[in-house]
Formats: sequence, structure tokens, C-alpha cells
Amino acid sequence: MRHALTAALLATSMFSLPTAAHAQAMTAEEAAQLRAELAELKAKVQTLETRLDTATPQLAPAPAPVPTPAPPSVTAKPATEISWKGAPEIKTADGWSFKPRGRVQLDVAGIDAPAGVTGIRGGTATEFRRIYLGVDGKIPGGFSYRIEADVANSEVELTDIYLTYGTGPLSVTAGQIKPFWGLDDMTSDLFTSFMERAAFVQAFGFERRVGLSAQYKGKTVLLQGGVFGDNARDLTDSNHSLSVDGRVVFMPKLGNTQLHLAASGHYRDPNDPAATNRYRARPFVHTTDVRLVDTGLLDISSERGLGLEGAVLAGPFHAAGEAYWQSVKRSTAAADPTFFGGYAEVGMVLTPGDARGYKDGAFDRLKPSKPITAGGIGAIEVNARYDYLDLNDAGVRGGQQKTALIGLVWAPIDYIRITANYGKLWLDDARVAAANGDRSYTADTFGLRTQIDF
Repeated sequence: MRHALTAALLATSMFSLPTAAHAQAMTAEEAAQLRAELAELKAKVQTLETRLDTATPQLAPAPAPVPTPAPPSVTAKPATEISWKGAPEIKTADGWSFKPRGRVQLDVAGIDAPAGVTGIRGGTATEFRRIYLGVDGKIPGGFSYRIEADVANSEVELTDIYLTYGTGPLSVTAGQIKPFWGLDDMTSDLFTSFMERAAFVQAFGFERRVGLSAQYKGKTVLLQGGVFGDNARDLTDSNHSLSVDGRVVFMPKLGNTQLHLAASGHYRDPNDPAATNRYRARPFVHTTDVRLVDTGLLDISSERGLGLEGAVLAGPFHAAGEAYWQSVKRSTAAADPTFFGGYAEVGMVLTPGDARGYKDGAFDRLKPSKPITAGGIGAIEVNARYDYLDLNDAGVRGGQQKTALIGLVWAPIDYIRITANYGKLWLDDARVAAANGDRSYTADTFGLRTQIDF
């Protein structure tokens, strides 16, 4: 800009010179005058340029544009997730879940007893012990549910059907569940030490019942209690049975050792002046409907039960035991009997790295650390139990049954389990006499179960 201004001023000065200066040669005096004028003009131009520079500062070059970083890519969480835990489990982002569930237990079992004891109902038999089909899941807001039925042997029997609400250690359940009887009964039949539970569980009528219950689960304490009616199949207009049941479990963990100490109390009022009940048990195996110990029908006005439990799990070893007293108040002048049942057992998992599970006051799944799908042999456990049931008291002669059991459990993978059992029974005052009239005798039982669950 400054050079353009200089050129313009010089050009103007040239045009302002006298015409004569261009028409003829300049004299020395004229040349000196011209040089003086040009010097004066140059000084004016420099002064003007200085003023312009002061009035208009030089503009700094514009900075290079900074590229805007691209926003981080975010992978959107799928609205629905599907995982596999023996069966597909569907979960949604808003808290819904749905999972089909089920189990199949196929038994081959038999009993060898003295002549005349079992008749045509003894020997070896095969049955589907259980075929459960159902669903469970969660509902937004802290709710969970389960709907399940047993369809074995072409019959339908409702098992667990309930709705639970709980967002913390306290939960409330409405529906049909087990009324907190004890360790052996609260342990799922998928995970019990033997094919069948202790004899007193069957003799004293432990079953699921419809009611309202609550549970508090702390780190080392479990409190369970509820009010129940009867089993769903027995709910009729004429059935007004009412029971109150509760259980307290102390379950501390000392290092790697899990302890279990518990007690339960039960009271049941049939609310029927003509109510009767029968206390009896099978000879361990379920494939026969013969009961060698049986009180027959007794008139009752109420029942009271007291149970004590204890167990320890230390690595692959476990030991457990229960004792249960069932007191019966008669509705007539007859004396009130108290029956007793209990067991003690020990077990050991033989495969390295494997151990019996424990969860929420009950035994849990035996999970092989090296299943056959990973080149291992699965988990192998051996168990031994002594079982005792006494139905003799206050003039009632229901008999005594003592059973020594040994068992082998093989779990090739988490959801398949093979169980083999052998039992020796000693009976006194048996309900069923041998052909020679003897009511004190022995019997042998065996059983093999193939089981799958999902």
C-alpha cells in the first residue's frame, strides 16, 4: 500500500511540472530545483506512511483452524439380553426377566423284605419320581415370581407358586411354598444327599402350603416365618386348616468353614372337630407304596412341631444332622403322643477342587470344577447316613424304623446328576407283619436315579 501511495504522488508531481521542462532540455538550475522538489516530496511521503502505520496496526495472521474431535462412539445397550443357565434366561433393560425351568428324575429302585411284607408291591420298579415344568423371573419394582407344577405319572400337582416382594434383606411372599420345616426339607430335591429325604419328613406330613410369609436374610442370620393354610390340592370350602411356622438359622462362616445352626417351631390347627391324621413312612424308596411303619388314623385337635438342625461344611467334607419332635393333641380323651425322627450324616467330595454348595440356610448344587465338557470326570461325592423314626408313644404303636444308608453321587456337569443308594432297614413293631407273624425284621433297599434340571 505504501509503494502504491509513493508512485501515485510521484506521478502527480511529474504532471505538475511546467510544460517547458518537457519540451526542451533542462538547465542545471532547473535540474537542481527538480531534485529539491523530489526530495521534499519523498520526505512528505515518508511522513504520511508513518502516520498510516500508526493509525492502522498490522493484523496478526489468523490461527490455523483446530479440528473438532469426533464424539466418542457409544454402543447402545440392547433392550433385551438372553443368557443361558441350563435354559435361556431373558432380561430386559427395564427390569423384567423370564426363565423356563424344570427337572426330570427317573428312578429304578427296589426292596428286599421277608415274605409277606410287600407282596406284589415289592421287588424292583421304575418310575418318574418328578417331572417339574415351570417358569420364574422378575418384575420391575422389586418383585419376583415362580409358577411350577409336577406332571410325573400323568398327574398334575402344583409345587411352587408364589409372588415375592423385596428390595433388600427383608422380603414378603404370597403363595404356595415350603413352611420352613428344616434343613433336609428346605434343601431342593435336586441337591439332597440321597434319593429320598429323612423318614420323618414324610411321616410328619411336610409339604408345601399356601400362605403369607416373610424372610429376613442377614450376613449370618436368616429369619423365616409365615401363616399358612393347606396344600393347594386340599383347599376346599370345608378345609379351614391354619398353621404358624417359623425358623431361625445362624450361619456364620469361620475362614473356609461354613457352620449351620437352626431351630424351627410349628403349630397347626385343623379347625375341624372331626379331623384325623395319619403318620407313616415308606421304607426309604418311593417305588413302593407299602408303609412298614404307620400309626393308622388318629383323631387330632392340633399339632406342634419342634426341629433342631446342625451342619458344617469344610472344604470337600460335610456333616449334618436334625432332630424333630411332633406332638399331637388328641380331640378325645386319649393320651397325647409325641413322635420323634432324626438323622445324622457325613459326606466327602472325592474329586479335587470340588465341594458341596450352601446357600440361604440349605445345601446347594454340587458344581464340578472339571466337568466332562472340559476333559475332566465331573464331581464325585460319597455320603453315609443313619436315619431314625419312632412312631411309638402314649399307647400308639406305629413302629420304629432305623435305616443305614450309603450313597454315591456323580455330577458330570452342573445340570446332570446320577445317584446310587443302598439302605439297610431294621424294623420293630412294624405295621406290616412278615408271613410268620414277626413284626421285627430287616429289609434291604437300593436305588438308582438319573436326573437333569434346567
